[in-house]
Amino acid sequence: MSVSFHIPPRRILVRGTNWLGDAVMTTPALLRLREKFPDAHIALLSQSKLTELWQQHPAINETTPFAIGESAFAIAKKLRAGKFDLALVLPNSPRSALETFLAHIPRRVGYSRPWRNFFLTQTVSSRAEAVKMRKRSAGEIRSLITGGKIGNRKSEIGNSNAHQIHEYLHLAAALGANPEPLAPELTVTLDEIAAARKTFGLENAAGPIFGLNPGAEYGPAKRWPVENFITAAKAIQQHTRCTWILFGGKNDAVLTNQIESAIGNRQSAINLAGKTSLRELMALLKLCRVVLTNDTGPMHVAAALGTPVVVPFGSTSPELTGPGRPGDTRHRLLKSDAPCSPCFLRECPIDFRCMNGLSVERVVAAVMEAGS
Repeated sequence: MSVSFHIPPRRILVRGTNWLGDAVMTTPALLRLREKFPDAHIALLSQSKLTELWQQHPAINETTPFAIGESAFAIAKKLRAGKFDLALVLPNSPRSALETFLAHIPRRVGYSRPWRNFFLTQTVSSRAEAVKMRKRSAGEIRSLITGGKIGNRKSEIGNSNAHQIHEYLHLAAALGANPEPLAPELTVTLDEIAAARKTFGLENAAGPIFGLNPGAEYGPAKRWPVENFITAAKAIQQHTRCTWILFGGKNDAVLTNQIESAIGNRQSAINLAGKTSLRELMALLKLCRVVLTNDTGPMHVAAALGTPVVVPFGSTSPELTGPGRPGDTRHRLLKSDAPCSPCFLRECPIDFRCMNGLSVERVVAAVMEAGS
């Protein structure tokens, strides 16, 4: 049931999510919120590391940053200065609801979850189509690969409304917003793209620019083997004469260094892992014709900027957390037929058959098709 308003809220706080990919998946809900309240001042409470993501975004008037480790009381003090009359709490944690409670925001809306409902003035029930991303046990996995039948996860996640963006749209709909999905959307300017091209030496790139993102913060179960990335990148470079931009954080440097060395000279691969700001990363992803990536934050960013992505999926599910609007034909989301996938584990307890079952040839063909 949605909230009714005698007077539309003038100042709305949205408590944002803490992970890059999750933040991108909230953008359809934010756009619907802006559509519902076109004249409201909408502020986003966001971790400092993500504030650059929201520059130029049409749904947001301002961001209120907070640092990791900053107390709920300190955050609430900042929020009280904003004089908000409504808060929409996107995360499910008790802490996120507590922040808005301590800020004395009079109307506070979020999902009903243990240990936090007292802090909200309206709780929203879970959607009937919601699918919990429960991790499989090692015993379940061994049973499944020997023909056992445990649960019916593949039929659950096959539901067209299972995707995570619907979770955030459902919350916005509690405020009267349209729940129909939109494509996630981010914005970079032409000046930012031109500056990134110049800063990173791409002005004289002879062929197309392709992106490659071999890391994944969540764990190795989400990473297609680095040897496969190398073989695929070489084959694609031979066909297209492309310049590869290697993306990643500082923790991905070992992977990107290995790929850079294997591919060859700087004209073939530019290793930028850990060397870009978030805005520079966005501009470079926009610059790419296609991005070959694991299921990770930059995958969502690239898709939200309109760049096609090719993604090997193993431990996770494209039906639940895939890039872009569900069903977007620009992207190539590749899955193996491993019966234990998706398991949602950080590390594979057996033989990593989900990712090893995705051949280099299949990935190369997908990149060539998406980048044509």
